[in-house]
This record gives sequence, C-alpha cells and structure tokens, in this order.
Amino acid sequence: MVRDWAAVFDLDTDAEDFSEHLDREWFRGRPYRHLPEARHGVERGTAIFDDAVVRGYPSIPRALVLEAAVKARFEGPVAVEEKLDGYNVRIARIDGDLLALTRSGFVCPYTTAKVAELLDLDGFFADYPEQMLCGELIGPENPYTEHDYPEVEEAAFYVFDVRHRETGDPMAVPRRRECCAEYGLDAVGHYGTFAPEAAAEAAIETVRDLDALGREGVVLKSVDGERALKYTTSAVHRSDLEHAFALPFDYGRDFLFTRVMREAFQTVEFDESPEEARERARKLGEAILLPAVETVRAVEADEAVGDTHTVRADPAVVEALLSYFRDKGLKLAVERDEREGDQRVVEFTKIARSTQDKTAYFLEGGTVDE
Repeated sequence: MVRDWAAVFDLDTDAEDFSEHLDREWFRGRPYRHLPEARHGVERGTAIFDDAVVRGYPSIPRALVLEAAVKARFEGPVAVEEKLDGYNVRIARIDGDLLALTRSGFVCPYTTAKVAELLDLDGFFADYPEQMLCGELIGPENPYTEHDYPEVEEAAFYVFDVRHRETGDPMAVPRRRECCAEYGLDAVGHYGTFAPEAAAEAAIETVRDLDALGREGVVLKSVDGERALKYTTSAVHRSDLEHAFALPFDYGRDFLFTRVMREAFQTVEFDESPEEARERARKLGEAILLPAVETVRAVEADEAVGDTHTVRADPAVVEALLSYFRDKGLKLAVERDEREGDQRVVEFTKIARSTQDKTAYFLEGGTVDE
C-alpha cells in the first residue's frame, strides 16, 4: 500500500507536487528517492525507500552575537558541544540494510562501506530500530571535505545526535550521550551543561580554546535536543576563505561577505583591542589573497586546481563513488590509484572548472567589463 506522503510529512501541498522535487537514485539495485533541497516544510536530505522514511537533518541557525542569541533562543539548561569540520552523515537500518546518507539524502557507497568498517551497530539498531545516528565523518580519507584532525589517521565517525528516523524527533542530550557510551560509539566533545545566563560565556571560552587549536567551533543545544545554535572560530572562517579563494571563480560573493561579517561581530563580542583587531585583519587578508595567488600560479603552470581527496575502500566501492561523481558532471583528475592489500586507494581532484577556465582566460589576455 502506498503511504499518504502528504499526511506523513504534514505537507502544505499535495503529495504529487512534493514528489516532483524528489531525485531518483539506486543503491545496490534498490531504488529510492531523496529531496536535495528543502521543500514544503520538509528538510533537505529526506529520503524515501519504498514505504520507509529517513528524515533530513534540520538546519541549525548560526549566532553572530552569542550572548544575545542564547538569551533569545534558550529558556532552560544548555549543553555546549564541539562542532566538527567534516561532513554530515545519517546512518539508518532499512529492511536489514545499513545505509549512510549524506546531507542531500544521497546514499553514499563509500560512506556506507566506511561506517560499516568503523562501527559495530548491530546492538544499537537491535534496540533502536526506528532511530538514526546523526554524526560527522572526519579525517583525511573522505571524498567530501579536506580538513584534517591530528587524532584521526584515516577516518572516524562522531555522533552529535540521535533522531527518530521518520519523525526527526531528537533524543535528549543526556540520554544520547548515555547511548553512545553504552554501544561504544564516539561522541562529539561535551563541555558541560549550563544555565542560559552562563552558557554564552562558557561557549566563548571554549571557542577561544578551539580557535587556538584550529578547530571549528561549538553547537549549543537545549537538553531536550529541540533547539540549537552554532558558533564558529576565527580559525575556521579563515580556513573557509582560504579554500574559497583557492577556487575564486567557483564561490560567490556571499561566501566572502558572510565570513567577513562573522569576524567583525566576533571581534566586537570578544572585546578585542585595536592591536588584536589589526592582527585578526592581517590574518583574514592573508587567507583571502595568498590562496588566490597560488591558484593563478598553478593554472599558469598548467596544473589542475580543485578539491583534492583520498579514499580507501574495496575496489568496487571506490569505483561506484567515482562513477557517481562523473555521472553528476564532475571532472576528476586522478593523482594516485593503487592497491594496498585488498583495498584500492585513490587520490583525486574534483576540477573546479569555472576557476580553471576563467583564470586561464585572464592569463591569456581576457578582460573584464566593469
């Protein structure tokens, strides 16, 4: 029997209109549909497998002035946890199959194989079959992000949420952390639970410490898991800008503006001296200009520019991942492709076509109409 999707998702439109926004994919011979962008009140990344639903992960609002945002958003105790720089993964078990979904709802063959290798989830899903694990996959060997952590040699998965697979309702923070400990799952760092009036100050001190370590930031959550805020470090703002200006024609002006404004508000909230503000400005300027210079030089030397990743898995899994990227129109430059035991290790660059082509155009004498 086909389920009434309008009722399942409490849609503000009919099910047929909603279905038009779903992308169709296959995983191991199994068809499914997923929502690559939020529509009609349904979260981005929501996926449908026959009559089973894996709800998308909700967007978390960002605070620019932390003290004011905490006061406006929270009424009870607030948990402060680390925000990691990797890629968002939801793990669910559907009809006995373990599936790992990316933020857009794509069942990634590489991530699915990797979490099966890293985690023993039989006990958790035997006891919580209707739940999904939400976490961050981090480390140098992944196909989506480039940030490294010194404690992770290849890849690791850290749980930051447990939610009901269909409704998206969160597990309370204390119970979620107990679950992680009970089933041997790594959880994101927890820095304490505070009254709202103390949470902002505690989070700011934590952000200062994380910034010195080059880490991303914090997420503040009500203990019931229903409300959340994210706040990031100056180190990650600069890292984002370095990445963006290494591929300057592939990122829009909004990317630059939002990160510069985060720095402006953080400078004021941290009550920095004029000297400290100038030092922050110097670092920000270097993060913008130097990567762009390196890219122009690389294109001038006829080198490929883009995001470079390393993946390690069963050869069939790696081939499925690379085929997916190519099917989506990505141009890949394979830098290394070798076997280590029964695994295939591939280092590849996703070519940033706009940056590659436009930089070459200007180097060859192209002009800009202004």
